[in-house]
Amino acid sequence: MRRFLYSSLTLLVGVLSVVAALQLTVRPAGAAALTKVTGFGSNPGALNMWVYRPDNLPAGAPLVVAMHGCTQTANDYYTNSGWKKYADQYHFALVFPERIDSASYPSNCFQWFQESHIARGQGEALSVAQIVGFATQTYNLDSKRVYITGLSAGGAMTAVMLATYPDLFAAGSIVSGLPYRCSPPASTSTCQYSGVDKTPKAWGDLVRNAYPGYTGPRPRIAIWHGQSDAVVVPKNGLELRDQWTDVLGVSQAPVSTETLPGSTTLEKYGADAVRLYKIAGAGHGTPVHPGTGADQCGTAAAYFLDSICSAYRDAAFFGLDGPGGTPTATPTVTPTATPTTTPTVTPPVCVTASNYAHTTAGRAYQSGGNTYANGSNDAMGLWNTFTSHTLKQTAPGYWVVADAQCP
Repeated sequence: MRRFLYSSLTLLVGVLSVVAALQLTVRPAGAAALTKVTGFGSNPGALNMWVYRPDNLPAGAPLVVAMHGCTQTANDYYTNSGWKKYADQYHFALVFPERIDSASYPSNCFQWFQESHIARGQGEALSVAQIVGFATQTYNLDSKRVYITGLSAGGAMTAVMLATYPDLFAAGSIVSGLPYRCSPPASTSTCQYSGVDKTPKAWGDLVRNAYPGYTGPRPRIAIWHGQSDAVVVPKNGLELRDQWTDVLGVSQAPVSTETLPGSTTLEKYGADAVRLYKIAGAGHGTPVHPGTGADQCGTAAAYFLDSICSAYRDAAFFGLDGPGGTPTATPTVTPTATPTTTPTVTPPVCVTASNYAHTTAGRAYQSGGNTYANGSNDAMGLWNTFTSHTLKQTAPGYWVVADAQCP
């Protein structure tokens, strides 16, 4: 009997040890994670839907729709943009529409330039609207506090959604994007690399005609644009400003201008109805600023540029951080005495990549099928994925061909 009790006790200790080990290594079933959702509607745009709901999300929480850029996935935007940090902190849900293209469109670009996808009630625009409706109903979210943001093609598609479904969104943020209906009629290359001139009223009429007869409130708009963006030239940021100030009935002259971290200038229009963030020296990508500070977020990566945390500013603009929505940035401390230190010499940045990759990252630009380095205008050959060069950054926004100069 004593031997039996000893054996049983030994077995119980072993079982408890295994259970404890599993508790340490296996994530609880209810832990928040990015999750794919199917069956959210007829989905004529053939999009994927991914959702992130923080643990203990209250009923009636807000929703932010975040749309990735070309060559990206929903997980890329979830991982690097910084929005997850503020969803956890401020208790709102995130959904990520995702474009996974066929062989005809291999870059995962939302079809902001295709007539069949940019009108209310059809294509990708309807798919995104169905994603919003499914999320608000299924997860018991506040349909009056739905916001949308996106980068590049996702930014252009954000403009599409704000124009075609103004009844769904309280505010939006367009990052390195383009005005609604720049293309068509103009070509995508004209819109991206040259920009298109229209009067504010002409731009505004395109938005008003997207939902004829709509008389409800229009969403407030934030616009972000790197001033060295060679993929979607900065002129598009100005035309977006003209489009949405006209739609919201405010002057194209800013009422205030602020200097922010990360070489960023913020212009406000009307009663903060439209914001235009201009980031000096920045190329094409979502602005992030890695770190643990209140106003720091994201991960620097391809098309995620270390300058300023745009998710933090947008969350405040949307009012997700509490009453007033005014961000409290990490204070800058000015020392009373200047210490004598040995200056640190920062080596030049060298990047080897294809001509296509250089242009999409904002280190070069394409003109007439050829590629040129930003700043120096050094010729790099044909604009494609097969021709590669090493570029060296010698000043902010200034790159030179350095195939034989960098290790």
